[in-house]
Amino acid sequence: MIVPETPPTPTLYDWAGGREALVRLLTIFYRHVLEDPLLEPVFRGMDPHHAEHVAVWLGEVFGGPADYSGSHGGHAHMIGRHLGRGITEEQRRRWVSLLLDAADEAELPGDPEFRAAFAGYLEWGSRLAVIFSAPGAQPDLHEPVPRWDWPRPPWQPPAP
Repeated sequence: MIVPETPPTPTLYDWAGGREALVRLLTIFYRHVLEDPLLEPVFRGMDPHHAEHVAVWLGEVFGGPADYSGSHGGHAHMIGRHLGRGITEEQRRRWVSLLLDAADEAELPGDPEFRAAFAGYLEWGSRLAVIFSAPGAQPDLHEPVPRWDWPRPPWQPPAP
C-alpha cells in the first residue's frame, strides 16, 4: 500500500500570503491606528513607509526573507523604536485587538492553526514592547530577530 506523502509545512510567512499580504495587513492596521484616540498619539508623525517596514519585520519573524536584519537594523533597531515610549497595558491590548481585526479585513488565512500562531506572536511581542518601553528598561540589543513558528502545523490534504 502506498501512503500519500504529506506536503511540507509552509512557513507562516508563505501561509499568510507573503510580503504582499503583510503589507496589505499593516496598511489597513495603521490606517485604523491613526483613527484610534488611544493609539494615535503613539504613532503620530510615523514614517510614511512604517507599514512596509513592519511588514518586513513580521515577514522575517514568520520565516520569510531576513530583510529586516539585512536592511533595517535587526532586533536592536526594533527594540530601539520602543525604548522610553512608556506603552501602557491598555494601549497594548488595543494594538493587539486592532491588528487581529485588520487580519480579518486583509483576509489573512482564518484557519485556527494560523490564527493561533499569529495571535500568539502578537501577545508575546506586544508584552515585550511594554517591558522594553518602560522607564529604565535595558533590553539585550544583541539578540537576533525572533523566529515564530506553528504551534501545530496547519491541516493540509495529502498530496495526490
